[in-house]
Amino acid sequence: MSDGQQSTLERATMTAIVAPRYGSSEVLRTEVVARPVPGEGEVVVRMRAAAVCRGDVHLLTGKPYAIRLGFGLRRPKDPVIGHDLAGDVVEVGAGVTEVACGDSVFGSVDAGAFAEYVRVPVERLTGIPAGLTVAEAAALPDGGMTALQGLRDVGGLRAGQRVLVNGASGGVGTSAVQIAKALGAEVTAVCSTRHVETVRALGADQVIDYTTADFTRDTDRYDVLLDLVGNRPLTAYRRVLAPKGVFVSSAGSPGGNWIGPVVWVAKVALTGLVVGQTMSPLLMRPRRADLEFLAELAAAGKLRPVIERRFPLAAAAEAVGHVAGGHAQGKTVIVV
Repeated sequence: MSDGQQSTLERATMTAIVAPRYGSSEVLRTEVVARPVPGEGEVVVRMRAAAVCRGDVHLLTGKPYAIRLGFGLRRPKDPVIGHDLAGDVVEVGAGVTEVACGDSVFGSVDAGAFAEYVRVPVERLTGIPAGLTVAEAAALPDGGMTALQGLRDVGGLRAGQRVLVNGASGGVGTSAVQIAKALGAEVTAVCSTRHVETVRALGADQVIDYTTADFTRDTDRYDVLLDLVGNRPLTAYRRVLAPKGVFVSSAGSPGGNWIGPVVWVAKVALTGLVVGQTMSPLLMRPRRADLEFLAELAAAGKLRPVIERRFPLAAAAEAVGHVAGGHAQGKTVIVV
């Protein structure tokens, strides 16, 4: 093979983390695959960092099994996993005017972020704000948009209200504490002992260590309760919710390998129909406008993702395994 042929081949291929079948992080492999080409309304981003989220774990394991109806019955339809990303635009598809080659961007994609290059719809990207590192930008989309939509859009959180975040130390929870403070709320955060000081440093007004206290037995009442864990019955959550308060669930009891939290989601929605309090499940939808809002908060110094660990792309399986363990603090980032 001539040098020119080799150079052409290198431009047409890339290194990616591939899941050839459903399973644990041990099934992940590093492979050379075809480099993506942008379609209309899409760009190709040269990856500089990606963050691992719980959705990556679900799509890797194929559990609950119900998700395989949309993502591949026997194996993943998109074998290159990964949602959250940050990097530089290197190719622009037809009709794209929002970004240009060379722009540094962050955002999310349905799959493909654990690679050297990824194809992304332009409406799911925005520019990395000044003051935010590439790793921090990659850590922002999933947790930030979930927290923002849960608090502002579903919870209707307003300045002066009281909010409780159950599960405040994870990727969504650490963002939720900061976003709630930026919205002018009084924040109570619930986490385990080892995370107390980190969560307090994010601006929480009160921090409850769930290993020593049960917040559902307190006399305090909250206007909005953002639940990211699903480790209490609905009756317990309602005890600490104000009479016209809003319960927002972005978690739920697992419900087994087949249907996952479907029963929990239905229970939350049905309960909301018969009580005075609002009971709402949350399904985050990626939106460019929300990414821009998060970027503004970050630029103003009001939001900064918590990154617990960084891994190189070659160690992506270890990074996914760390998140799958269920006790990671903040976000886990893969540096490409």
